[in-house]
Order: sequence, then structure tokens, then C-alpha cells
Amino acid sequence: MRHPPRSVLLAVAGSVALIAGATWPVVTAQGAAPLCTVEYSVTGQWDAGFQGAVRITNNSTALSSWTLTFDFASGQKVTQGWNAKWSQSGTTVTAVNESYNGALGTGASVSAGFLASRSGTNAVPTTFRLNGTTCNVDSGSTPTPTATATATPTPTPTGPPDGGGAPPALHVAGNRLVDAGGTAHRLLGVNRSGGEFMCVQGRGIWDGPVDDAAIGAIADWKADTVRIPLNEECWLGLAGIKPEYGGANYVNAVKDLVARVEAHGMTPVVELHWTYGQYTGNSAGCTDVHATCQKPMPDQQYAPTFWSSVAGTFKNDPAVVFDLFNEPYPDRATATTTQAWQCWRDGGTCPGIGYEVAGMQDLVDAVRATGARNVILAGGLAYSNDLSQWLTHRPTDPTGNLAAAYHVYNFNSCASESCWNSTLAPVAAQVPLVAGEIGENTCSHGFVDQVMKWFDDHGLSYLGWTWNTWDCSSGPSLISSYDGTPTAYGTGLRDHLRALNG
Repeated sequence: MRHPPRSVLLAVAGSVALIAGATWPVVTAQGAAPLCTVEYSVTGQWDAGFQGAVRITNNSTALSSWTLTFDFASGQKVTQGWNAKWSQSGTTVTAVNESYNGALGTGASVSAGFLASRSGTNAVPTTFRLNGTTCNVDSGSTPTPTATATATPTPTPTGPPDGGGAPPALHVAGNRLVDAGGTAHRLLGVNRSGGEFMCVQGRGIWDGPVDDAAIGAIADWKADTVRIPLNEECWLGLAGIKPEYGGANYVNAVKDLVARVEAHGMTPVVELHWTYGQYTGNSAGCTDVHATCQKPMPDQQYAPTFWSSVAGTFKNDPAVVFDLFNEPYPDRATATTTQAWQCWRDGGTCPGIGYEVAGMQDLVDAVRATGARNVILAGGLAYSNDLSQWLTHRPTDPTGNLAAAYHVYNFNSCASESCWNSTLAPVAAQVPLVAGEIGENTCSHGFVDQVMKWFDDHGLSYLGWTWNTWDCSSGPSLISSYDGTPTAYGTGLRDHLRALNG
């Protein structure tokens, strides 16, 4: 989608084995109650990793901040977490409170979750310390903890303050996205624009707040997914990007936002939006070689490197979905549709495009070379509005975790039920189909209502553009305030999501 003026889960196919109950360290002690208790659970695991959670209860004087430490004994390594700042040095894992959950009164509890890699056994930690105090032992005894695995009724992965739960580890099964247990899952939510343009314009990283309250407002709409557009030059920290907005600072900001989205139980979709490469042909958004507008295809110079880095960052997180490129439009540059689809899949030297193109196959290969098995989305031609030859030209994915992406607005060519029946339905019959962007420029929701009905009837996914406070006709924008106040257009999506998921 075009933007307003400047002024304005490692998916583990076939290898996931969920634990039926939690594993908890149980310590027997006599006498005074423990000063703190920690309940540790493994909520799911697969060949090379697992998802865990801790529930901390403070039985002593009120705390204004907290730090939990424990040791892994089997070579496990924390890779991502939520509801705490997670780190690991050697075998010692440290979780420090976030700004929103530091206060822990007497008798109060807080929960946090994490993802970790593993090899072989997955031994349960035996000793937990809260602000230096050993937990799970009586306050007058010497700790002699013994780890015992006990089963509990099927656990719900620990979620955020709003109770959203942990997002699912997704993979492709036939023409559906499914969770680790094989249950079909739809991606229903919003886009959160900003990361694709603010940094390259030298104005910041995000457009508007992305703190816990702001992400909680999205969850309050009963969204289960947030798509996060990114800029390849900012992620890679290339020359011309202010250091404070690029490279490690940008990557860490994206990681923080992904963790926050997951903390509210929502699936993060990280997506390559703006890319390098000078294009001045038909429908050019800018003449700049830098990633300052939508280009017809990603560039071979940096896009595969971008996806190697992004995939390497999130390959151990089974909740993250990868969207390869926002809105391809090589059909505007090439002479024939056949040439356009060949360019889309194979890249290289494409007619009408002055830089070497990275095709969708190049990007799939870059992701899979890292070992990442996350679900991948690939949008078609005509700004992802044309999927007519998607099945014929789809890239080869050795993991089988490839889905089709589609964008639709009221002003697009394929924006009617007849077109959806003739071009989308055949695709959706064979692979999962995700409408990564839906919207209209009428400041109303009559069109998106039609889109949502058709996609609901077919059990498909869709994400509204966009959770930003722009003018609804130029954006279009779902909200007028980051507290979740909807525009007249956004009201349609909000009410529909609440009706589906409330």
C-alpha cells in the first residue's frame, strides 16, 4: 500500500511434539512459607527447541522491580521471550521485569514466557532465585531442591496481562495453516506501518508508540496477528541510514516489537516492504536508488542478505511468519505477463527493471539456508492483487511451508467476488491464502465487509491496513488514536474481529 506524504514460528512441520502437561520443579520443605515460589513449565517442544513459561509469586514484602535467575543443565539456550527482558550467560538465565510489570506486591504473581533451543534432553531447572532469594523453599531452611516432573491438566501457554496466551507455532498442512496440534488457524488482524519508512527518512524507527499499551490496544480489538513492514537498508544498517535508526538499533527494536506482539498472544508477520534499486519505469514510486519507496521487485544486491539475517534472527521462534516482499509489480515494467511471472519467480535481469532482481525463489532459498522452517508468504503480481499464475510459478520450498499472499483494496482490478471465485479460490484450494492487506479509501467499511465475508466463507486469513493515525482516505487508517479508537473505516474491522474472536 502507498503511504501518506511525509508530513502526515519456526514452523516445525511434522516434527513438533507438544507436552501434554507441564514439568515443574517440586520442592518439599517444612516450616515457614517460601519467600517466593516459581512454577516452571514446558508448554511445547520440538526436535531442536522448546517453549517454556515461569509463574513467579512474591510471598514477602512488596517489590518495585524483580529479577529471576535460574540455570539450565542440558545445554538449553534462551532465544526469545516475552513479559520480561530475557538473557543468558553460560548456563545462567536471567529474566528482568518489563516496565509494565515490575511492581510485585505481597502475594502477587507475574508470568513470563520464552523460546529456547535444545539438543538431547531438556532437564528442568532445580533452583530459582528472585532478587537473590532462593524460591520454593521454606524461609528458615537450607534449600535442598529436587526436580520432579509432574503432569498437570493440558496447560494454556502463559500469556500477557490481557490474557492473550502464547501465539501458536504454525506450519502448512494441505491448504491450511495449522498449529502444532494440527488445529487450523487463521491470521486475522492488522498491519502496523512505520518501520518501513521512518528510519530511511531519518525520523525514527516507528511511526507512533509501540509500547505495551499500544500493542495491548490492538489485542483489545481481538486481533490475533500483526504484520510489521520493514526496510532492508535500515535492518542492514547501510550507509545513509542514521546509526541510531539502523543496524543493531533497528534490529533490536524489531525484536522488541515482535516479542511484545507475542506477549499479547498475537502472531507477528515480519515483511520486507521497501528495498534498494533504482527504478524509473512505469508506475515508479520514486527515482531514488535507496529504499525510499515501493520497488517492482526486491534487489539481488541486498534482499537475500536481509532475509538471511531476518531468518537467522527468528528461526528459533516458531510463532514468526515471514512475508517475502510487500507488493511486486514487475508486470508494470515487462512487456508480457509471462515475462513478469518469470521475473517474479526467478529474478535476474528482468525487462524494464534496471537492477538485478532477487526472485521469490532466491528469497525462499536464503531463508531456508539458515535452517529456518517458519511459514513463508509470497505475494503475486499487480501489487500482490494478481494470483492468476501463482500456482504455476510458485517457488520450491523444501519444508512445504509456503503460502500465497494477496492484497486487495476497493480500487484494485481483482476486487470483486467474481474475480475472487475465479482466481483466488483455485489457489486457496491448494495452499493457505493470506490477504496481508485489505482496505478501502472511502472512510467507510462497506468494501472490507464484503472482503471479510468472502474470506470467512472460505476459512481464509486477512489483515487490515493500517494501525496508524493517518487520514483514512490517504492511508487508509484504521484508528484515530493509538488507544484503539477506530475511524469510521476501522470500526468495520474492529467489530468484525470482536464478533469472531470475542
